Amino acid sequence: MPASLKRTPFWAQILGGLVLGVVLGLIARNGDVNWLTETLTRIGNIFVQLLKLAVPPLVFTAVLVSVVNLRNVTNAARLALRTLMWFCITSLIAVTIGILLGLGTKPGDGVHLKAAALPDEIHKGSWVDFLTGIIPTNVVDAFREPNVLQIVFLAVVVGAACLSVGSKADPLIDFSKVVLEVVQKALWWVIRLAPLGTLGLIGKSVATYGWDLLKPLGTFTVDVYVGCALVMFVVYPLLLALVGKVNPVNFFKGAWPAIQLAFVSRSSVGTMPVTQRVTERLGVPRDYTSFAVPFGATTKMDGCAAIYPALAAIFVAEVYHVHLGIGDYLLIAFVSVIGSAATAGLTGAIVMLTLTLSTVGLPLEGVGLLLAIDPILDMMRTATNVTGQAVVPVLVASREKILDLDAFNNPRDLEDAEEQPADADAAGDRKELAGV
Repeated sequence: MPASLKRTPFWAQILGGLVLGVVLGLIARNGDVNWLTETLTRIGNIFVQLLKLAVPPLVFTAVLVSVVNLRNVTNAARLALRTLMWFCITSLIAVTIGILLGLGTKPGDGVHLKAAALPDEIHKGSWVDFLTGIIPTNVVDAFREPNVLQIVFLAVVVGAACLSVGSKADPLIDFSKVVLEVVQKALWWVIRLAPLGTLGLIGKSVATYGWDLLKPLGTFTVDVYVGCALVMFVVYPLLLALVGKVNPVNFFKGAWPAIQLAFVSRSSVGTMPVTQRVTERLGVPRDYTSFAVPFGATTKMDGCAAIYPALAAIFVAEVYHVHLGIGDYLLIAFVSVIGSAATAGLTGAIVMLTLTLSTVGLPLEGVGLLLAIDPILDMMRTATNVTGQAVVPVLVASREKILDLDAFNNPRDLEDAEEQPADADAAGDRKELAGV
């Protein structure tokens, strides 16, 4: 990589890719330059495909190792319980914000749209299908599709079995740790391409959709972005300041690279290595981080599973003139809190939305109304997801007095200081991704 890029902070590289992508996208759209649109699309698709390629082995080994690592954490059960508790609390706050925004702005009033063709996921949106689908019937199929929930289930079972077997399972555990390290290394090479991937993904969205698509769905789009922004920049900072007793500004200085990557990649799992690294550099112990971040990347979805389905349910109800009562809103909140795992950490939130609509009894055809703008919404949703996945470990670590406050309170350390690498190549990763 050129020396000039090595000296440029990673967040600045992504920002540059975003700006250039918008410019090229506008040129492609306004000038009707088809080859440019195709090029941007291919660049973005290749980047996302590379991220998805790492998902099955990354999720399996990360969750397995995180379960096994709990034996090295003092008060592991207490930490796990508190982590889950704060996941639920923040999800409840997020879905409440989504419901209040929807009731206040009425995003579906006067909207007349033709529903897009519904994907296969729509026909698998019942709770029975969701719960039975967690257990794989074929291990190979779980990795081939991939089905992240099934992979998580397998990893948790294997991890628990390893703990039960004891020292006899050490070879398998050691092998899993090596595989995880190798996959993370390969994924870091992909993440280095994030500025280029940003250019392609943003450029393709601008060239394909422009602003025309947002006009009939303007209120809904603004609601999603405002709701996510309220959670990210009001709720989370208040929790950090009042509950965690730490400075929210320092948190965002450290976590910003992961938030940026989540915004452009639209994948919580693909962003997981960056989320884990910035969380560690914020002073959260590694043994706890290795559990909390992978767990959060597959289950903690305040954007995709709380704000968005709440707003979407209100939108669909208004479009189809269906009255929702207090009981329906309570049911939406309940579904959002316990159903986050349905989003599975990948791009999009179709499964979670169909679960919400089917639970409340709204027409599933309403999903088709929102499919066209889903990529635009998914960027902000995923950024919110990842922010929450970093906030909760910091919050819990601070409450449990295991947070390294010197690391957390030193912005220079968060951007510049490097841990002692295991090898020279690892050091190159850290220097090249300054700020990550």
